[in-house]
Amino acid sequence: MSGGLRQGAGDAFALLLDYERRSLAHAPGLPEQLDAPGLWRGVGYRIGARRLASEYGAVVEILPLPPITPVPGAQAWMLGVANVRGNLLPIVDLKQFLEGERTVLHEGQRVLVVRQPGGDVAVTIDELFGQRSFHEDNEVPAHALAQGRYAHFVERAFRLGEHEWGIFSLDRLARTPEFRQAAA
Repeated sequence: MSGGLRQGAGDAFALLLDYERRSLAHAPGLPEQLDAPGLWRGVGYRIGARRLASEYGAVVEILPLPPITPVPGAQAWMLGVANVRGNLLPIVDLKQFLEGERTVLHEGQRVLVVRQPGGDVAVTIDELFGQRSFHEDNEVPAHALAQGRYAHFVERAFRLGEHEWGIFSLDRLARTPEFRQAAA
């Protein structure tokens, strides 16, 4: 009887392998697209009127806005800290840091958790678009999206449909001395 169980398990495994092989056959080009020359992929989001995208490696995770405890004496753009799975996570209003205008927080608000030296930080975004892919053939001058404080963080831009997307460097943001000094 135990031989029959092993045979059934082997058949089930073979069936799963066959299913995987057939599934991948219906996604032509998918593995090649991941490493296609000239293709840039990342997380798309909006801050104010700007559509931006950042590298996957710079975004640790995307979370709903957690309950925030204000920190007395902090910069106006430093919303406070939140307890996320037992760790204190600073929450920054990225729009206020970049544009001087406070984000209108809402129930569906999302934050991007960004790795920075000394610990992660969460930054608010106005809208999450998810995965975005851009091909170098669609690159456009970044000057329209890289005005004001954005100039320090946006070096590239792409056109996708009717929208231009700036590639926003969360790594550079995390290394900016002013951003790292949230005390007022």
